[in-house]
Amino acid sequence: MKFKSYKIRTGIGMVFLALLITACGGHSEGDGHNHGSKEEHEEGESNTTSLTQEQIKAVGITFGEIEQKQLTATIKANGILRVPNNFKANATTLYGGVIKTLNVEFGDHVKKGQIIATVSNPQFIQLQEEYLTINSQIVLAEAEMKRQQELADGNAGAKRNLQNATAELNTLRTRQASLKQQLELMGINVGSVTNSNMQSALIVRSPINGTISNIFAKIGSYVDVSSPIAEIVDNNSLHLDLQVFEKDLQKISVGQTIDFTLTNNPVKTYKAKVFSIGSSFENSSKTIAVHSEVLGDKSGLIDGMNSTAMISINDVTMPAVPNEAIVEADGKYYIFIRTAKPNDGHDHNHEEGDHDHQEDGHSHDHGDKGHAHSDGDEHLHDEEHNHDEFAADKGDLYFKKIEVAKGVSNMGYTAITPVTDLPHHAQVVVKGAFFINAKMNNTGEEGHAH
Repeated sequence: MKFKSYKIRTGIGMVFLALLITACGGHSEGDGHNHGSKEEHEEGESNTTSLTQEQIKAVGITFGEIEQKQLTATIKANGILRVPNNFKANATTLYGGVIKTLNVEFGDHVKKGQIIATVSNPQFIQLQEEYLTINSQIVLAEAEMKRQQELADGNAGAKRNLQNATAELNTLRTRQASLKQQLELMGINVGSVTNSNMQSALIVRSPINGTISNIFAKIGSYVDVSSPIAEIVDNNSLHLDLQVFEKDLQKISVGQTIDFTLTNNPVKTYKAKVFSIGSSFENSSKTIAVHSEVLGDKSGLIDGMNSTAMISINDVTMPAVPNEAIVEADGKYYIFIRTAKPNDGHDHNHEEGDHDHQEDGHSHDHGDKGHAHSDGDEHLHDEEHNHDEFAADKGDLYFKKIEVAKGVSNMGYTAITPVTDLPHHAQVVVKGAFFINAKMNNTGEEGHAH
């Protein structure tokens, strides 16, 4: 993954950038007048340019090669963090009353059964009083039924009296069972209710483990069954609900990994895993809901936060260059490769060699980077030619602009597909491409002036 560096010192400054842009016009003009025909010059200046050694030092040009990188293709989607309803709860009272104590604050962690608040109401005492009264009445009713049973067995009493006593006892027992259930729902232990021990306040407990996300009441306020005292949310069960467009739906499946960040705090990255994909469109947005479970550390995450997610599709090996190597111009994307000096004495010195190559069935292209071979020694000859053509060059360096199609970006690299064929082991400008592009644009403007 390391690039071969052909440049050691890097010093980018505004003074050197000015030198880079202003020095280019006269130099390129000189090259055009000294070498080659007018037609060749116009063809070369459309997509090639040169930098002096001083400019290269100022800019810090660095070279590398197009690498084969394993990049993860992703789909970008927006979403929101949600806690499922079965992991949310309201702490409420089953009977109306006035808040007597409030034992929690916003953000507190509570356990299931923990006391949230107490609510007082005279009705609570009345129910306990009635429960104790019913218990006493049942004792008398049981004794009366026993007496009537004995009389009936000795034919000394009417069966109607026995039936009335039995019905009365059953009615009292039914009422006792009802009062017992009501008191237990209030959180009152009926076994501890006595004439001298009656609770005047109803205890409200947390129905789940979680965090207090909201408090709706205060001490002294009246609440009833429709007025929750506090809301509890279990953030350990957070889900990430994403909205994915129809065109990307077929690329998503259960089990895929998601990297997401908070929209308002994109510093930290969290992970999630898809566990369910919706089967209908969400309202009129033409998107489908994708539900995923948040994994690992959930600190800092709460219900309702907006998120930006990248859904991983697959790992693909493809040609790529660092992001900085790509420049944009007129809606297209380009990279720069080092090329031979066009139409100079170097080409003429190789006339004899070129003739030999042509006799052997090879071709030599003067307008591009160097030789092109069709035999098995192509790779070796390219390296030797690059060495001969570039290594000993102490003067200006020449660069050619190549249009590319951008692909997926990941880990500082972007996949590219060159529009035209590139020479083997082409030396790509991986740092400083922006300055070369600026210099080329400036040269183009001066060329029109001439």
